[in-house]
Amino acid sequence: MMRKLLLAAMLCSAGAAQAAPDAVSFFRAVSVDNATGVARMLAEGASPNQLEPQRGDTALVVALRDDADKVVRVLLDAPGIDLETRSANGNTALMMAAYKHKQATVEAMLAKGAKVNQSGWTPLHYAASAGDLPIMKLFLARQAVVDARAPTNITPLMFASREGQEEAVQLLLAAGADATLKSDHGWTATQFAQAADKPGVAAIIARHLAAQAAKK
Repeated sequence: MMRKLLLAAMLCSAGAAQAAPDAVSFFRAVSVDNATGVARMLAEGASPNQLEPQRGDTALVVALRDDADKVVRVLLDAPGIDLETRSANGNTALMMAAYKHKQATVEAMLAKGAKVNQSGWTPLHYAASAGDLPIMKLFLARQAVVDARAPTNITPLMFASREGQEEAVQLLLAAGADATLKSDHGWTATQFAQAADKPGVAAIIARHLAAQAAKK
């Protein structure tokens, strides 16, 4: 009788393990780029859209952040993957891919229908902050809103200005970014540049505004 009870307990335990891979093991495999382990746990029922317990990041955001490129490919091919799932802080996978300069992944996500425009922070904000011109051009070619407003009304131009990304600032201005807009702090892109001690950016914007005024 005791043997039967032990056997039943073992079978139930094994069945439960197969039915629900735990989140800690899943995200550990994601972080260390264990593509085989992640694929196995997905096949066992792990959701590709679950949030990491501690920081609330999606699996794709974790993989991109930790340069787990093999796992990124596994997740992108996973049935049911939702590219618009947001981490607890609002980040999407496309934002993280843009910030991490992963152009091939950005292109793959766009091909799968990832959204360029959305409320709040956008992928263009992140690409501008990182100064990644090729990725910025990809977004702009897909009608990214050049003056998209984050929750505090920060635009991609303000973000790029604060980070001193001079070429990104030039690209945004050429794409029609409005350098006179103000954030909720009451600052323009020029003031963000000045506060961050980025005189090169401030000079670029000043020349742009002077050229605009001369045309009027």
